[in-house]
Amino acid sequence: MVALVLGSIRSQRVASRRVLLRSGVCSADGGTEPHSLALALAGGSQRRRNPCSVSVKRWQPTLWELMSEIFCHGELLKTVQMSEIYADSKTFVDMKMRKPPNETLDSFHNFMSTENNSPSKAKLQEWVEANFEKPGAEFVNWTPEDWTANPAFLSRIRDSDLREFASKLNQIWHELGRQMTPDVALNPDLYSIIHVENPVIVPGGRFREFYYWDSYWIVKGLLLSEMYTTTKGMLSNFLSIITRFGFIPNGGRIYYSMRSQPPLLCGMIKAYVDATNDTQFAMSNVETLEREFQFFMNNYVTEVRGHQLATYGYKSSGPRPESYREDVLSAGIFENEQDKQDYYCELKAAAESGMDFSSRWFIKDGTNAGNLTDLKCRSIVAVELNAILYWNAVIIAEFYGLRNDIASNGKRDEYLLKAEELKKAITSVLWDEDDGAWFDYDLLNNKPRKYFTPTNLSPLWVGCYDKTDTALPKRILAYIDRLQLDRYPGGVPNTLQNTNEQWDFPNVWAPMQHMLVMGLDSLDNSDAKEMAFRWAQRWVRGNYITYNKTHAMFEKYDAQELGGHGGGGEYDVQTGFGWTNGAAMDLMNKYADRMTTVDQLKDNGSGALVAYSVNTGIIATVIAFFVGVFG
Repeated sequence: MVALVLGSIRSQRVASRRVLLRSGVCSADGGTEPHSLALALAGGSQRRRNPCSVSVKRWQPTLWELMSEIFCHGELLKTVQMSEIYADSKTFVDMKMRKPPNETLDSFHNFMSTENNSPSKAKLQEWVEANFEKPGAEFVNWTPEDWTANPAFLSRIRDSDLREFASKLNQIWHELGRQMTPDVALNPDLYSIIHVENPVIVPGGRFREFYYWDSYWIVKGLLLSEMYTTTKGMLSNFLSIITRFGFIPNGGRIYYSMRSQPPLLCGMIKAYVDATNDTQFAMSNVETLEREFQFFMNNYVTEVRGHQLATYGYKSSGPRPESYREDVLSAGIFENEQDKQDYYCELKAAAESGMDFSSRWFIKDGTNAGNLTDLKCRSIVAVELNAILYWNAVIIAEFYGLRNDIASNGKRDEYLLKAEELKKAITSVLWDEDDGAWFDYDLLNNKPRKYFTPTNLSPLWVGCYDKTDTALPKRILAYIDRLQLDRYPGGVPNTLQNTNEQWDFPNVWAPMQHMLVMGLDSLDNSDAKEMAFRWAQRWVRGNYITYNKTHAMFEKYDAQELGGHGGGGEYDVQTGFGWTNGAAMDLMNKYADRMTTVDQLKDNGSGALVAYSVNTGIIATVIAFFVGVFG
């Protein structure tokens, strides 16, 4: 019977190549959902939390199932990842198979049998290298055809040093451009990559594929570089993925296909339309954006104090394939198998948030104390997730309104109402009048989590607040002042807790700095606008100094030092770096007429930056300790 099944699979392989990766996900129980491919071929759709509605004989594995057994779960993945052949668990799951999945699995089972199921590390590595190619086989470097050396925004930057810096960032797109090889389309079953038609800009470093929320800030930079064709191609890729999956996975690999990330495609398309006036693109794709919005509303929303609000996380058990060994080892503290599976779900939920990992997601004795094993991300209503969903509803309403017909105007009004409902929920549950900020909400202890993270102010970024409330800016500024967030020389840290997790103190991240600056600048208050400029200038200066020292842009930086890169987390700090470049370019463009490379408050001298960094770095460390303990 097995031989007949495999023979049938081989005969279908060529015909299925072009459609194989257009659907299907690794399932919640660590297996696969075989109905996914059937639904895609039938033109249907699916909802992840509902049971399978298509009858498929379990004994007849699809190619997708076989691929998942290699890249998502199963003995092959477990054996390779736990052996620590490669220092980074992501290395193996990014490799290309040299043979079809069924032949690869047969080879593995034969190999394990000859080795009595206990191969040496050297023997296992020899088998892997005989059956898989090194990571990167799916891409070729690609120079965007729409790249230009002198986009108009450069001429608007008054400071000559910053202008040169921005020009160098513009050139980095050459290094981050990738195009999938023709073989990925012909033989998608050999790769973990999700095939897309158009070239992409990747973050850089170990992040070889596209990532969802990274792409928002990458797009902001690409638009300033006048790379409109590249941008539209990336957006079209995402739209096609929604058509195939119903949502956009965390990143462009099948092992990411059971989790998403903050849903920023609406924001990307709005940025593109605002830059190009390509309103037809918005009107043509608004139903697809609506589909993603409904996916989140159907699968991530829970009732909180009479309101509907979203949390991260989906029921997907098992270790993360790209961090398999790390997850298994950290789960060793749990004796009960169900507790381990719950922990794996929490890891994936935190990864879905984009902030993997942070004390923001720790709940221990009702506080943010503890460590990674205290992750409870699924039980925390995240401010920015709900603010972004509000923004999505506003944008979808705007795009429907562009059509200006009776049916579309009805949809516009429907989504404006949805936006108002979300804003009301965010204000009622997450806004704290006394503290002057929005806070995540702890569903386990039924209380707000009054710990600092930049996303506490994310509603400002998307306009999800009462703009007629003239007292709100002062309350926001008072909150910032109480925490003395303006003292950090390297930027505003992601939290005030030093846990050695990469999304905790002292690490500073470009998207959060951009979010804070744009949010504060949106307030009708001169002090808030001035603080926004001050933070933007400080951040860009730090990027500039670091780039001049290292000739690299980093994924994260150090709040304690002007020009220091960050650390901590599961992997070494990465360079490239897509969202850092895009955020810096957007801030330089916003303040093109007044941003400089020197601190005008410190005699405009080149040494002033170093002195400022050292002095305030010491103060910042002390403040972070006391605020983290008592605040």
